[in-house]
Amino acid sequence: MEKQKENSTQTFPYSEITREVRISVRPTHVEDSSEPDNDVFTFAYTVKIENLGSESVQLLERHWLIMSNGVRIAEVVGPGVVGVQPILAPGDSHEYSSSAVIQDPIGSMEGSYTFKSSSGKYFDVRIPKFDLLYPIMLH
Repeated sequence: MEKQKENSTQTFPYSEITREVRISVRPTHVEDSSEPDNDVFTFAYTVKIENLGSESVQLLERHWLIMSNGVRIAEVVGPGVVGVQPILAPGDSHEYSSSAVIQDPIGSMEGSYTFKSSSGKYFDVRIPKFDLLYPIMLH
């Protein structure tokens, strides 16, 4: 059991629990879509959302802050994630992947999801801040 936790942490290095919902993120750079000479750095990220609570919850909205070299370059607010508003029963999880483009080899993302519980309560869940780090070769 301890081994699974260790592997999960390695697979999703950024993780945080808010109101019995765990958000875990795994970012990676995308070499094929990046153009460092033109200040285009592309990153993919996978998010895993886990309902650790005792009632069903539905993800209604996302709110992202995207930073490039310490400067906010975008704020994204919209319904659901990649076109869906998943309902998670107790113990369920939902995983999805998306991407972001920044102008520097170093950046970060963070934000929140708005959920509604089966009892009708709305609440926000924090998306942990995660680093976007593009490997640079020094000559």
